[in-house]
Amino acid sequence: MSELQVYNTLTGRKEKFTPLVPGQIGMYVCGVTVYDHCHIGHARGAIIFDVIRRYLEYRGFAVKYIRNITDIDDKIIKRAQEEGCTAKEIAQKYTVDYYQDMERLGVRQATFEPKATEHIEEIIALIRRLEERGYAYRVEGGDVYFDIRKFPAYGRLSKRSLDSMQAGARVEVDSRKKDPLDFVLWKSAKEGEPAWESPWGAGRPGWHIECSAMSIKHLGETFDIHGGGEDLIFPHHENEIAQSEAATGKPFVRYWLHNGFVNINQEKMSKSLKNFFTIKEVLARYSSETLRLFLLSTHYRSPVNFTTAGLDEAARALERVYNTFNTAEYLIKAGVGGEQERGWESQEESGLLASTQCLSARGSQEPGQKDVAWQEISLAKEGSQEPLSGTQEPEAAGEQEPAGGSGRDHSQRRTQTVKQQDEAVLGSLRAAFEAAMDDDFNTAEAIGRLWEAVK
Repeated sequence: MSELQVYNTLTGRKEKFTPLVPGQIGMYVCGVTVYDHCHIGHARGAIIFDVIRRYLEYRGFAVKYIRNITDIDDKIIKRAQEEGCTAKEIAQKYTVDYYQDMERLGVRQATFEPKATEHIEEIIALIRRLEERGYAYRVEGGDVYFDIRKFPAYGRLSKRSLDSMQAGARVEVDSRKKDPLDFVLWKSAKEGEPAWESPWGAGRPGWHIECSAMSIKHLGETFDIHGGGEDLIFPHHENEIAQSEAATGKPFVRYWLHNGFVNINQEKMSKSLKNFFTIKEVLARYSSETLRLFLLSTHYRSPVNFTTAGLDEAARALERVYNTFNTAEYLIKAGVGGEQERGWESQEESGLLASTQCLSARGSQEPGQKDVAWQEISLAKEGSQEPLSGTQEPEAAGEQEPAGGSGRDHSQRRTQTVKQQDEAVLGSLRAAFEAAMDDDFNTAEAIGRLWEAVK
């Protein structure tokens, strides 16, 4: 295989990927806030990091994948007030809804899927560490804030200077803060809202501290990959870095990966603009694999414009792929290629389509496990006794059958020649597929190699 390169948002360039522990990867991805149905933007992030996890496992890594659920948040509380129920009931309702969507999309469950409310003890402990190290301060009323001026590296991920920053999402102007950009670590209790006891009085955690506490608990103080949508770079991931490194004194994450937006009519899809489609709405018309193919046909860091025309084209392309697979399966079951050719499954090049398992919503695999789909294509094309180029090997002029022979030896030699040619072509395609995926998980290029294989 080629060398795995990933684009690191922190450094702004592609880098050779080297895990902290050889053969093992710790990976954390910000999950959803469970207050409503998931939309296609959520689907893109979930599918992209599902594919990245699958490909890393295909490469032989043991991946410990953590994807959290934010089950306490201002939006959840607001939704509960609108529906006349508790925040816990809203979170439970939409957590179930989220898992149903992920299952339909073929997104595998993470190794652990921690909830914020199950980590209050760890969150409080982390805030206390920040207090002890002089990075956190309590204000009148019981709120606790992070003092960003105490962390000189703030802005490193988002490439912003403190002087030019504006208060971002979920940051309100508060005269009690030392700096307008200081962000909340602990919110004091308000009437009718969920609350937990703490050294600062009853309250609940801020959004940013939740992810730091959960990732550190499950992956350690430094880990390999942190992923999420590009809208999380600032302020969420910037704040995660600040509070985590301030608390531990260690680098937080080695590689930061961020996926691009899903756009509608070239505008970012969002609930505030009311231009979004839920996963359920799209899957009512298209298959999950059609949606996966559509979303993966664009590089994960680039925006993708969501259109029905694009989905229709993905559906037609997917049909061509499965027509090829079905033909291959039929020929194999019919005995094309014989027992000798069936033995080809054990050879390295026959595993070509194993590398595309990571793109599919079908099944799962253990690290290094191979799939048989490329084997089916290999055997089907072999059974046709035609090289992939479509040309026939010319017979020598005047070649005669050996005395007393039946021509069987000549046929076997031709079959072996075809087999070697097919093996070389399919091996080349597999290598090209892997090279594309090794180039910052370039699924768009990798899918192009898949089309070459099914021609």
